[in-house]
Parts: sequence; C-alpha cells; structure tokens
Amino acid sequence: MEGGNLGDLFGDPEEFQRRLGEFAEQMQGAQRLAWADNAIKLAVDLTVAAINRANIQGTTDQQAEQLRTVMATIFPEAVTLVREARAGLQ
Repeated sequence: MEGGNLGDLFGDPEEFQRRLGEFAEQMQGAQRLAWADNAIKLAVDLTVAAINRANIQGTTDQQAEQLRTVMATIFPEAVTLVREARAGLQ
C-alpha cells in the first residue's frame, strides 16, 4: 500500500463509493418490496379473520347482507394497507 490510503485496498475510491451506493439502493428496494408484501398479506389476513369471526345465519339474502356489512367495515382498512403498500413500491 504505497499511498497508505484505505481506498487503495478496494481499488478506485470513486468506483467503490458508486458500487456501495448501488448496493444501498438495492437494499432499500428489497425493504420496500418486503414491506409491501407484508402489508398486502396483513390486508388479506385481516379480511379473512373478520369474515371467519362473523356469525353468519339466516336466509341466503340475510347471509349476503351480513357479509356485506362485515366487508363494509373491514374493506376500507384493507384498501388503505394495500394503497400504502403500492405507494411504497413507487
């Protein structure tokens, strides 16, 4: 190491810095994708859990109305989670 510079150990310091920046961008992209996947999974799990907890009874029309009521309650939350997940990917 003639120059005594740590950059000599990794070659061109500017190239090393550029590659390090690219790596950081890739990691951020992977984190955004993982967060989006988790948010979408949470939205699905939330919806499934709400429907499974509903005590659906009565005629077909009554059951349909009960399911619509459950969905009207949970759907806005699920949509918000998915919207945030999509925004995180952009």
